[in-house]
Amino acid sequence: MSLRLLQFGATGQLAREVLDRAGGPVEVTALSRADVDLTDPDAVRRAILEAPDVDLVLNAAGYTVVDRAESEPDLAYAVNARAPEAMARACQERGAPLVHISTDMVFSGAKPGAYAEDDLPAPLHVYGASKLAGEQAVLGACDRAMVARVTWLFSPYGQNFVQIMLKLARSQPVVKVVDDQRGRPTASGDVAAFVLGQAERLAKAPAGAPEWGRLHLVSPTAATRYEMAQALFELAGLKPQVEPVPTSAFPTPARRALNAELDTTRLKSVFGVQLTPWRDALAQVVARMDLTHGAAA
Repeated sequence: MSLRLLQFGATGQLAREVLDRAGGPVEVTALSRADVDLTDPDAVRRAILEAPDVDLVLNAAGYTVVDRAESEPDLAYAVNARAPEAMARACQERGAPLVHISTDMVFSGAKPGAYAEDDLPAPLHVYGASKLAGEQAVLGACDRAMVARVTWLFSPYGQNFVQIMLKLARSQPVVKVVDDQRGRPTASGDVAAFVLGQAERLAKAPAGAPEWGRLHLVSPTAATRYEMAQALFELAGLKPQVEPVPTSAFPTPARRALNAELDTTRLKSVFGVQLTPWRDALAQVVARMDLTHGAAA
């Protein structure tokens, strides 16, 4: 019998990677925005309680437009905090576990080293604050919940750093890239593979098990945005002039943290795994892309 995973999100890069990898022992039902209005907590609750079979719930949906959140805080909080809370309460009521995707942006970036799961959050903007509120609500409402923080996700799908850089390299002779932001670039496909690979374990884990709580689900290796762009252009066979610039060269409504590194010690100790180092993962993603159009092949 297949394990039934109910996924919120159908078109985002992580949601699509889960669907690409679904099958075999895990059967995925993906709910799009057309299926469930995430600004309606009652609709979110009904989606979980009325689903015929659910062994695990994954929230791969969210309000992700970081800068626009500064002018749309109500919408950001509705999708990133109140909807996950409704999911968590419904999961608790139904007895189903929940995996909720969060972000490095709950931190300020002021720490000199990588952030551990229990480090004190201090978001710099509305988006980060809304995601932190979602984390707190989920863990407060469901005793079988994992909050998986990810960072700098990339894939052949959607709008992400890889897609933006490829577009700029084709249209501009000089590409300016910030060199003072550091993180752990992570392939969305690796996150999807982890969730699917651990689905049976998570479906069976009882309340109080080490699987639950916050988990940093990122690459074990770090890079700056500039280093990532250089590697991407080399892999893609593109040769724009790449100019390193400080974050201050690109003022944005939401201030960006300079340190987005997340520590993965807990990932290795609890689950005994690590994700693909970012350079190898980037090569795998580029190999999947139709570089004439910048999409999945």
